[in-house]
Amino acid sequence: MKRFRRLRSSEQIRRLVRETRLNKSDLIYPIFIEEGENIKTPVESMPGIFRYSIDRLDEILTQVNGSGIGGVLVFGIPDHKDETGSGAYDENGIMQRAVRYIKKNYPQILIIADVCLCEYTSHGHCGVVRNGEILNDETLPLLAKMAVSLAESGADIIAPSDMMDGRIAYIRKALDEKNFVNIPILSYSAKFASGYYSPFRDAADSAPSFGDRKTYQMDYANGREAMREIEEDIAEGADMIMVKPALAYLDLVRQARERFELPLVVYNVSGEYAMVKAAAKMGWIDEKKIVLENLTAMKRAGADIIITYHALDVCGRLDE
Repeated sequence: MKRFRRLRSSEQIRRLVRETRLNKSDLIYPIFIEEGENIKTPVESMPGIFRYSIDRLDEILTQVNGSGIGGVLVFGIPDHKDETGSGAYDENGIMQRAVRYIKKNYPQILIIADVCLCEYTSHGHCGVVRNGEILNDETLPLLAKMAVSLAESGADIIAPSDMMDGRIAYIRKALDEKNFVNIPILSYSAKFASGYYSPFRDAADSAPSFGDRKTYQMDYANGREAMREIEEDIAEGADMIMVKPALAYLDLVRQARERFELPLVVYNVSGEYAMVKAAAKMGWIDEKKIVLENLTAMKRAGADIIITYHALDVCGRLDE
């Protein structure tokens, strides 16, 4: 008889032989930053998450700074939107100013800058719109301008999340031409048109005003296509790749891990976070246990890095 239980007989032994280890440095914390002063607005669909104005960023950055997590992913919420999302690539835009503030006051915090137009466009789509169509090639120069402006502001990593074809090559070329050859690109390579994003759209004020994003974000039924997307992004110059969302796509995380050698990121998205919070509030689950189990599953599937709204909460539990 095989005695598998021998290695489960005490916490010390279980810890010793544990195959998958979750570390604080694996975690990235998303932060929403909006125009204005003295703003700390709760996101109702995401308990514990807030939108901050720059003058109140210290409240969250001091927590991040002492936490030991890997860094932050920043999103901007402008007070002006237009058809081409001009605030996204304005050198004095909300994201650019926020990145400069963080880099000046907390130089040790790694900054990943999300690159997408949806928070900045009046129609809420991730690209230029003409006659109801989201245009691919016309969007690429604007994404490149945004990427360069954020690199100039001090971002450590550029993260395009728009899902336009060819954007990694276009952004890489633009960064290199401006002597940002050492700025890595983290590509949202396999980003699905998911129902799990709804709370994020509340947080970032980025819901599309018409239609949906299914013509550019991926069909959630397609796994082989996800591998093709990742392969193409790598060929175009991506330094890191992402599968988004995480929990319902761990089969694709495993496939990506087995097929590609680049650092692999997952985004534990807003809907996944909100469901845990809602169930915990009702007393149906133990939040601490579920969060650690979920994040460990992402690591076990093959993720190197996890972007998660649970990042700060989970640090203390990992210390324990």
